[in-house]
Amino acid sequence: MALQISATNPEHPALLLELPWHLPLEEWPERYLVPLPRGISRHVVRYARAGAEVVAVKELAERPAVREYELLRTLDRLGIPAVDPLAVVTGRTDQDGEPLEPVLITRHLGGSMPYRSMFETTMRPTTVHRLMDALAVLLVRLHLAGFAWGDCSLSNTLFRRDAGAYAAYLVDAETGDLHPALSRGQREYDIDLARVNISGEMLDLEAAGNLHPSVDPIAFGHEICERYSALWDELTRTSVYPAGKHHYMERRIRRLNDLGFDVAEMQIEHSSNGDTITFVPKVVDAGHHQRQLLRLTGLDTEENQARRLLNDLESWMATQDDYAPGDPLGARPEVLAHRWVRDVFRPTVRAVPQDLRASVDPAELYHELLEHRWYLSERAQHDIGLDAAVEDYVTNVLPRRPGAVPGTSDDAEDDASDGTPTPV
Repeated sequence: MALQISATNPEHPALLLELPWHLPLEEWPERYLVPLPRGISRHVVRYARAGAEVVAVKELAERPAVREYELLRTLDRLGIPAVDPLAVVTGRTDQDGEPLEPVLITRHLGGSMPYRSMFETTMRPTTVHRLMDALAVLLVRLHLAGFAWGDCSLSNTLFRRDAGAYAAYLVDAETGDLHPALSRGQREYDIDLARVNISGEMLDLEAAGNLHPSVDPIAFGHEICERYSALWDELTRTSVYPAGKHHYMERRIRRLNDLGFDVAEMQIEHSSNGDTITFVPKVVDAGHHQRQLLRLTGLDTEENQARRLLNDLESWMATQDDYAPGDPLGARPEVLAHRWVRDVFRPTVRAVPQDLRASVDPAELYHELLEHRWYLSERAQHDIGLDAAVEDYVTNVLPRRPGAVPGTSDDAEDDASDGTPTPV
């Protein structure tokens, strides 16, 4: 049988032909290989260079190789974080004509490391928690798509920082199954496998002296189950809100924040009986919100202020007619953010008399106004709006703030008095 390369891109076969397919993967010369960390695998896996790309090559039987290749392509179409499948190579023979196992080829995810390798660096417990949260997000997204992994482990998952976010990627889909939807039993079985695998690998790392002494392998195995369950419940319960109840959306965001997750994307679908809300969570690095808010709006704030303002910005953008994530015809986030600063943030800050602002910076003042609106809306059981919140805040809260000095307002306040530069 002649060598056959089934690839997703017509350019890949020519590059892949340069690799020594007549040799078992274990015997490939060093000049073809790239020394990158690998997790534990039941198959022989090597990283190799094909042209300008680094690829992962895994030997396995033809049927599972083709099946995994198709599953990875499907996950890619569904937008699930997973490695990118490039090709399946079959018909391999050695120099004596004896058959060799086929291989599955995937693109190496730049800047990534296997979870197991990350734990071998003796990380701090706070970083370990973020990694587990990112893994919980991946499992939830897989299950929402109807994919039962069947072999989640530290070795089968890649970790990568992406613009401040912690992201987990599926590596090995060999044991996976795709269904229209997963039953509760299927999900719980998948999570229990993850718990056993993760605790087992962490015990192995602990025995080798590569685990932080404060990390309990058994407890962390249980923690991934708890984090998954909390996130699954918050994301999948019915979310149809009456028109005008926008503070309900904020309540959902707050609950996700309290769980330790941030909202990467929020979608609103208008229906006859209310607004259906969909959230996509993420796990972020320290300072991520500051950097993102500064990039979008020019506002330089503290981290907690930035997260609060970004949540408000995201909620506001989702109500705009030209907000269409992923649609090239929709308004860019930077354009919408500039509009939010011009039409929402600045007018709201300027609605507070200068003599009552005291030394409060604009971002903190806006944050406090959002908190006050949230409190009043919860009490009234409907969204009272920013204007009413500002009026009540000015009347009942600010006059009692220490440092407020009535009668010192400056009528010559210029356009830059709120301290916010205009984004380019």
